[in-house]
Amino acid sequence: MSASPLAGLRVIEMASIGPVPFAGMLLSDLGAEVVSVAGPAPAGIGADLLARGKRCIRVDAKSAGGREAIARLIAGADALIEGFRPGVMERLGLGPEEMLAANPKLVYGRMTGWGQSGPFAERAGHDINYIAMAGVLGSIGPAGEPPSVPLNLVGDFGGGGMLLVTGLLAAVLEARSGGSGQVIDVAMVDGALLLLTMVQQMQATGAWSHPRGMNLLDGGSPFYRTYACAGGGYLAVGALEPKFFAQLVLVLGLAEEFPVEVQYERGRWPAMAEAFAARIGSRSREEWEKAFSGVDACATPVLGLDELPEHPLHRERGSFVEVDGVLQPRPAPRFTADLPRPEAAREDTGAILREAGYSGAEIAALVAAGAVIAG
Repeated sequence: MSASPLAGLRVIEMASIGPVPFAGMLLSDLGAEVVSVAGPAPAGIGADLLARGKRCIRVDAKSAGGREAIARLIAGADALIEGFRPGVMERLGLGPEEMLAANPKLVYGRMTGWGQSGPFAERAGHDINYIAMAGVLGSIGPAGEPPSVPLNLVGDFGGGGMLLVTGLLAAVLEARSGGSGQVIDVAMVDGALLLLTMVQQMQATGAWSHPRGMNLLDGGSPFYRTYACAGGGYLAVGALEPKFFAQLVLVLGLAEEFPVEVQYERGRWPAMAEAFAARIGSRSREEWEKAFSGVDACATPVLGLDELPEHPLHRERGSFVEVDGVLQPRPAPRFTADLPRPEAAREDTGAILREAGYSGAEIAALVAAGAVIAG
C-alpha cells in the first residue's frame, strides 16, 4: 500500500468555514493535492488547523481574470468542493454546467445545510438548525429540559464533511472506472438524518419509546450516563451489556444490591441511578480511573480538552502531532503504511497558476490587476 492512498487526486476547494475545509483536510491527510481558493483578504492560514497540507491561492472571484483563473484550476482537477448557497457558483460562471462541459470527468461536490432544492434551500442556517430539523437535537438532553447542543459535530462535520468525502471518493472511483463526472448534493440535514438511522430503527421496534432523556442511549438508563466524582470531574459509564454491567457493579461495591438480573428492569432504574451517583460521588475521578483500569466495565474518565495530549491513551498512541508549532489531532484512520506527517498550509499562488498554464507575464498581469494576490 502507498503511504499516500489518494496520491494523484487533485481537489479544488472553494474556501469557506466548517465542513468544506474539514473535508479538504481529510482528503489532504490521505495524500490528495488540495488547492484552497480563498478571497483577496489574508486568510490567516497559519492559525487554521483545517488548512493543513493544502496549497492556497487568493483570488478575487468578482473580477473577470479571477473567475477565469478559478475556471482553469477546476478544469484541471479531479474534483471541486464548495459550500456556498445554491446559485452562487452559477452566478460566477463556475456552476456545474460550465465546469462539467470543460471537464467531463469532474466530480462537483456541493455542500449546503438544506440541499440544492426544496423549500429551505435558500434559507440561512447553522449546525444547530440542521440537526434540529433532522430530529437529532430533539433527541439529546435531559428529560424535562431543553435539548442539549452537541457542539457542531453532527451537522457540520459528521453529517457534512465526512459525508462529502464519502460521496466524492465514490464518484471519483466511478469516473476513473469509465463513468463520467457528476454533481454531489451533500446536505447537512440529510447527513444528520442518516446518522440517526439506528435510533429510528430502535423507535420502530419500540426500543426508543420514551420521552427524551428516558431511553437506553440518551442518559435515561443508569448504566449509560455520566456521574459527578468527588472534587470535580466526571465518570462516563457505558455498561450496556450484562457482562460489563456485572463488572461495573462489582467495582462499585453494589453487586448484591443490583445483580445482573435486574439491569433492564426499568422500575429499578431510579434507585440504581441514585446509588450509582452516591457511590461514584464519594471518590475522585482519578481514584475511579485507577479502580476501573484493566476492568471491562466500560467506565472511563470524561477528559477535558487540555488533558487530552498528556493522557496515556493518546500519548502512547501518538494521537497528536505538531504542525508548524501547533498541536493537533493526527490524521486518521491509520493504514498499514504510515501516512506522511501533515505539513502546514502554504500560499503558492505563482506555482499553482503556472501549473494551470499561465505564463510569468500573465501571472504578473493578474497580480497587477488585483485578480490574484501574490503570496
